[in-house]
Amino acid sequence: MDLVLKSQDFQQAWPSRAQEQIDRFQLHENSFVPGIMPEALTKLAGNKVLQILAERLGTGRLQEAVSPNHTISSPAEVETNSNWLKSANIVGVNVRTVGSFWNVVKYALSLPAAQDTIHLLPIWEPGVVSSLYGMAGWEINSAFFSSELAILLPDLNTVQKQLKVVVNLLHALGKKVGMDVIPHTDRYAEIVLANPHFFEWLQRKDLEILNHDNDLHIEVMQVIFDRLQQIGSARPEINIPADWQFFYSPQFGESKRLKVLFGSPEDVASRNARREIFVDYLFRQGFESVPATMAPPYRGIEVDPNPKSVTIDDKGRAWRDYRISKPETMSRVFGPLTRYKLYDRKNQNLDWEIDFSQARTFVWEYVATKYQEVADQYHLDFMRGDMSHVQMRAEGVPLVADFYYDIHRYIKICIQQNKPYFAYFGESFLTAPDYMGYGDEVEHLVLSEAEATLGDLQSMVVGSEAFMQNLNRYLQIRQAYSISPSLTMMTADKDDPRFDEFYLHGNAVRFFLGLFVTDMPSYMGLGFTCRDLHIFPAPNEHYTKLYVFEIKEGPKATHGPYRWGVNSQLFAELNRIRIFADQIMADIKDKSTYWLLPPDPTAGSKVIAWTQANDPSLIFVCNLDSEYSRTNIKVPYPTQLLGDSVFSLDFSTMEQNSFQGQQLSCNRYWMQIPQIEAGECQCYSISNRK
Repeated sequence: MDLVLKSQDFQQAWPSRAQEQIDRFQLHENSFVPGIMPEALTKLAGNKVLQILAERLGTGRLQEAVSPNHTISSPAEVETNSNWLKSANIVGVNVRTVGSFWNVVKYALSLPAAQDTIHLLPIWEPGVVSSLYGMAGWEINSAFFSSELAILLPDLNTVQKQLKVVVNLLHALGKKVGMDVIPHTDRYAEIVLANPHFFEWLQRKDLEILNHDNDLHIEVMQVIFDRLQQIGSARPEINIPADWQFFYSPQFGESKRLKVLFGSPEDVASRNARREIFVDYLFRQGFESVPATMAPPYRGIEVDPNPKSVTIDDKGRAWRDYRISKPETMSRVFGPLTRYKLYDRKNQNLDWEIDFSQARTFVWEYVATKYQEVADQYHLDFMRGDMSHVQMRAEGVPLVADFYYDIHRYIKICIQQNKPYFAYFGESFLTAPDYMGYGDEVEHLVLSEAEATLGDLQSMVVGSEAFMQNLNRYLQIRQAYSISPSLTMMTADKDDPRFDEFYLHGNAVRFFLGLFVTDMPSYMGLGFTCRDLHIFPAPNEHYTKLYVFEIKEGPKATHGPYRWGVNSQLFAELNRIRIFADQIMADIKDKSTYWLLPPDPTAGSKVIAWTQANDPSLIFVCNLDSEYSRTNIKVPYPTQLLGDSVFSLDFSTMEQNSFQGQQLSCNRYWMQIPQIEAGECQCYSISNRK
């Protein structure tokens, strides 16, 4: 029976063939479970998944992995440095879309060995609108707990134990695992209320900011302490200190402070109720942490007077939106978020100016220590730096970076003390200078010591002039700098109705490039492999972006769980590519790329071709044009080859390609490809002429 389904509906076809597909994975014939859509895998019964894992890994290995007291070695540990990330193929998983950490393991069964790295979107308790990127505290999100796993393995009775075991299992399956590192929190997070001195504050009355003094946090600390004395300790056995200075001192400590303010970590409801008391008390006196901003000029905010820019909550409180006083193109204010205050302010913050020469080192140490504890506890291999494009120095990127240049860099360096392989993937879009941050993003990422960055190919139509220009530019950046841009297919932030046009065609090309350009990283958001073509916007439940937060009313509301796509044609195409990748990746994985037909930045030609820089064995060719086929394409003869070679078509994304197996005509100048269809990708094997 043919393993590769043609254009059948995989949703209907897989039950009759499920065991056959699973057997191929268990017997190591494939590195993933082929032919089964990811939704079906996430719905497999837990005991069935454990059985599959036992067959694949061995019973002993599985028993070690499911013990939270045991740590499975990561595939990254063999690396002597963090450069492995420059060619990693990353898959981003919003755990909300699959429901639990345990279901991430089920989803991972759909990922081939070539996709060797998993990025978990934020794993902590969320704050306002339940935004994953608005951390409320350092507790792991209890919503990601799996009752199914706890029933199967009763020792895994906390979300923390389950996360540890899930990372173990992913490591055992050959995947490296990373976390988000976020330089901000929810504006009234437990972190903020327990450490007001780590953040910037303002005092507002109606439409006027009354005070945003550099030391306003001192008054906020006193106000919180006064309210604490009124309501008493949340843990009666822990006494409230006599004065606010000692309460907020390192001697008393954050751990004890959190318990006094909010209660036991296990009691989420009580902690939230206590937090609400302090939030209300601060709000009634006009105290708010300063909202985070994006893009130049960053600093200088005012209350937005627009009547539509006010929200009345269920307590009758009027929350105002803010705006940049003198906005530029990409200026934004993120109302629910507040940044760590990493530097002091000039002139008591009268003009909203940061003094970058005055790092508040205790804040840097706090943030880095917290992320280091998470990386160590769960044995994580890399971090995705949220908002890595932020560079607030108005003079641009400096020539030399001091130790306190960038918070992501600082965190990476701290974690690398124990994990030299720990790597940094930056969220940066490689836009024009001064657009998303002051100065050039590439220069900023280099000084920040990021190995790889997201880039923005996911928000460009494949084959468009913008796509061709940027793909060419990314290759140049990869060659000239220490940073490697990603061949990004889709992210959680771009799976949104506004971006449907980017995925109407060219998805197989994105996937093919991501896997087979082996010296650049790729990034794929969950849901990409079966994403439906949305000619018109679908209901919100079909987009992973709208599960980054939880909103029940309005245009961004979701009702019910994430709905996977059922695009069986796309899934069939990508399934064939993944099976082919299993066959060839061992030979090319660690090889540099040599471009035979690099991307044409004028988009005059949309056919690209590449091979391996040393000892070439395969040639890859793609037609990035989604409308027109090309005939008699001449690909330069690889200069690395000695003597006469034969070039045979081994694979095409078009199943009906009539030239399959045929040899190319060639001379000492080029090979001639007879035809390549619109959006088609091909692979030719190289052999010596007999």
